[in-house]
Amino acid sequence: MDQEKLMTYFRSTVLFLLPPKCYDEFFINYNFLHVPCLKAAVSKGLGLAIVAGSLMVKFPQIIKIWSNKSAAGLSFLSVLLDLYAVTTGVAYSYAKGFTFSAWGDSLFLLIQTLVIAVLVLHYNYSTNLASAFMAVFSVTLYTLLSGLTPLDLLWSLQAASVPIMFAGKMVQAYTNYSNGGTGQLSAMTCVMLLFGTTARIFTSIQETGDSVIITTYALATLGNAILVSQFVYYGYMTAPTTKGSKKAKKNAAKKAQ
Repeated sequence: MDQEKLMTYFRSTVLFLLPPKCYDEFFINYNFLHVPCLKAAVSKGLGLAIVAGSLMVKFPQIIKIWSNKSAAGLSFLSVLLDLYAVTTGVAYSYAKGFTFSAWGDSLFLLIQTLVIAVLVLHYNYSTNLASAFMAVFSVTLYTLLSGLTPLDLLWSLQAASVPIMFAGKMVQAYTNYSNGGTGQLSAMTCVMLLFGTTARIFTSIQETGDSVIITTYALATLGNAILVSQFVYYGYMTAPTTKGSKKAKKNAAKKAQ
């Protein structure tokens, strides 16, 4: 009886990760090389790993802003467009009934991006504006998730988020270029986002097959790659300057003596 309960528990756990067909292939037919099921298993595992990782992906950015009491170098427009993209992605995926492992990371990114948006408004503008934005966004999110918004409209919003999301990345890239540096932008957050969106291309193909979702992650990967490359570029450009400034200080000290 205990063994029967154990097998029932094992089967229910596996079925959380795999469709019944794949359970039969792996554990009844012992066909562990069944390619479609292997892809499904990898996709599901990768998707759950991305969801788990997304819990902390933007925390370095939040901590950097909070600890420095500054959002200098961060474009609110870029953050707002990014928030739009993840919000419409969550609303559309929820309405379509996609498995949570396919979009759960977007939900956690939504929460973290909202915190960043509020912090940018608080430090760059005013606390009252940040509070008003939070209230308006909460009402908007409820409207999108409550079933009041038609699916056709959600699809249109999600489709529009593809160029909007990429534009948001480019706005931040241009801000970095104009400032000659990355400011309070977190390198760790950008690198984790790059890995996450790259993996999401594969999981979206496997779990949703939705061309809009796949295109969104493909462009997000390109945008994140550009931002990461700016960290490399500006880090390389400032390194000689830092060394030079140290030498200049030493020379000045010698002259003073």
